[in-house]
Amino acid sequence: MDDQAGITVRRALELPGLRAGLPEVVAGADRLHRTVRWAHAGEVPNIASLLKGGELLLTTGIGLGTRPAEQRAFVRGLADRGIAALVVELGPRFGRLPAAVVEAARAAGLPLVQLHREVPFVSVTEEVHTEIVNGHYALLRQAEEVHRRCTDALLQGGGVPQVLRILADFAGNPVFLETADGQLLYAAAGATGPPTAAEPLQVWEGLRAQRADREAGPPAGTVLVDVPGGRHGAGAVRAKLVLPPVSAPLLPVHRMAAERAAGTLAVVLMQARQEEELAARGRGDFLTDLAEGRIAAADAPAQAGVLGFRPGEGPLLPVVMRLGPEPAPSANWAPLVRAVLEELACVGVPVLLGVRPTEGRIPLLLGLRSESERSAVADRVAAALRAGVERAGGRRPVVVVGVPGGWAAAGAGLRHAAETAAAAGGLPERPWHDAGRLDVDLLLWRLRDHPDLSAFVHRAIGPLLTHDRASRAPLLPTLTTFLDHAGRKAETARELHLNRQTLYNRLARISELLGTNLDDPRTVLSLSLALRARRHVR
Repeated sequence: MDDQAGITVRRALELPGLRAGLPEVVAGADRLHRTVRWAHAGEVPNIASLLKGGELLLTTGIGLGTRPAEQRAFVRGLADRGIAALVVELGPRFGRLPAAVVEAARAAGLPLVQLHREVPFVSVTEEVHTEIVNGHYALLRQAEEVHRRCTDALLQGGGVPQVLRILADFAGNPVFLETADGQLLYAAAGATGPPTAAEPLQVWEGLRAQRADREAGPPAGTVLVDVPGGRHGAGAVRAKLVLPPVSAPLLPVHRMAAERAAGTLAVVLMQARQEEELAARGRGDFLTDLAEGRIAAADAPAQAGVLGFRPGEGPLLPVVMRLGPEPAPSANWAPLVRAVLEELACVGVPVLLGVRPTEGRIPLLLGLRSESERSAVADRVAAALRAGVERAGGRRPVVVVGVPGGWAAAGAGLRHAAETAAAAGGLPERPWHDAGRLDVDLLLWRLRDHPDLSAFVHRAIGPLLTHDRASRAPLLPTLTTFLDHAGRKAETARELHLNRQTLYNRLARISELLGTNLDDPRTVLSLSLALRARRHVR
């Protein structure tokens, strides 16, 4: 067997079906090592166009034609198609093979066999196909045995090195695990390999030198297998298995074994991350169940203790980090969880962190010594959360800090913080938002889909929005700053870097457009609500 699953021409001639025909090799005797991928019988002149290559073609010669030119063209067509061998049964059509057929086969290097006795072609094809299938099954059994050994090694506490050594021992060649961009992760040689395979790092250095020109590929006959990363697109390949034919040729069974080992390695490489992410999801489920009332306050401390959270007697501080406006259930959360936990390690208080991928958020409970620590701890936690997200390559998050309390209030505090985090998505960026000060925004967010809220925004500030869409000097920022400073004109002018008269002119124009008096407290309240509601309505 060579680089394809099949049997050789020589082996096919040894099978009972063809042996009974008294086969005689009249051309290409030095190429009987060719692989027979399939057996086919045919008598049409254009049979070559129906073949794919690697076939053992059986014929009585009807399609060969009668003229030498036709016969030579017939043989050349089969050789060009890449069949394994041509077998012609002598009989009524040909008592002996024409010289043109034999000469063409010799010139093309095509094995040509004549049968001196009639044989049933159906029996021959059945035997050849059975032999091919049995050979392929034998390869599968060998590959499965390597897979079993790799699995046993993992169950006994082994890891990537053990798996690679088993594969290298089976292949009789060094095995390399590389990153997707070609950086070496690990090199292994089999325990029973030849001396050349005992120094895999030197072999890899030599291969790398050959590939210094990035256009140069691996040596001919190298087996390359991708180790999947469990994702699509750029993250689809986590690593690559490379088996170069340094000490011995590589056979189909070695590729099969490498493909099965790649699946095992994918599990090993992802195991730590999966465990970390699964643990974080489990904690996220606990915190969500607590927030939604499915866990009683009396049972919560014991369950939290199982998860490793033992805060002591002080108050609990609920915190929720929201990563974006849209949930990302398919994202890889493990790097984010790891980065955030590493950053939180320096905060100095007990932390229970979970993930909720479907909601795109991370809930936390923190153990405080006293309520007076709230602001200082919130600052450190928010900074750690943001640093972790940046390390993991994520977008800047929204962090909401709830009100501290005991276990009886922890669930409601988490729920309130989670809803506030969703409502705070449209607010100006801050290191962290105080859930206790965003009740109005939360109320408006809950009403975001109600048509009355959209109508209210349109009535209150619609003319101003229409003006700004058509003007190069928008007035909405002036109104926003004026309301943020509770109508104090001097502070508004300083914030906008305007002189007072310019500010007065702008405020007068706003009053004219809206038909309101900006000195009226009720007007100020209505406009403030409209501006806050505008962040949430669609």
